[in-house]
Amino acid sequence: MAGGEIAGPLFISIGDDEKLNAFLDKNPKVPRDMAFVDDYEFGAYKAAGFGRFDDTDKDEAAVAMKSMAAPELEGGIRGWFDYFTTVAKVSPVPKGMKFGEIPEGVLRLGGTFVINGDQIVYRWSDKVPGDHPDIGEVLEIAEGAKPTKQPFSFPNIFSL
Repeated sequence: MAGGEIAGPLFISIGDDEKLNAFLDKNPKVPRDMAFVDDYEFGAYKAAGFGRFDDTDKDEAAVAMKSMAAPELEGGIRGWFDYFTTVAKVSPVPKGMKFGEIPEGVLRLGGTFVINGDQIVYRWSDKVPGDHPDIGEVLEIAEGAKPTKQPFSFPNIFSL
């Protein structure tokens, strides 16, 4: 991160190649080589210590849900239609799932890390789906992290 450059972000999600491609089609500024999908065994998510929505403390979940808001979308009704059709394409629902079943991928929670070399300098774990940290705060922490000369390698939390 010399001169204020941020090497990342690296996006990790649940799904398969088809879902990753649908996400990248809608987000052309995300470099393909900086995106990874964990399969439906959730190995990377489990290794990172992320849990499931139904394991979240009810009081913590209620507080987190109060601070959530709908995304700001351009294009009015067309923007919302595009948003919902994209969500359906990228949701972590494996092929062959029967109607009425709740896929575990929908219950999985994620998070945000700032990693400097092999050091985690910031960690956020979502409390409910859609929960996320203050992006400005995350960027400030990332920009302020003392650069290391080590190339990025997945720390032990991602070792499978």
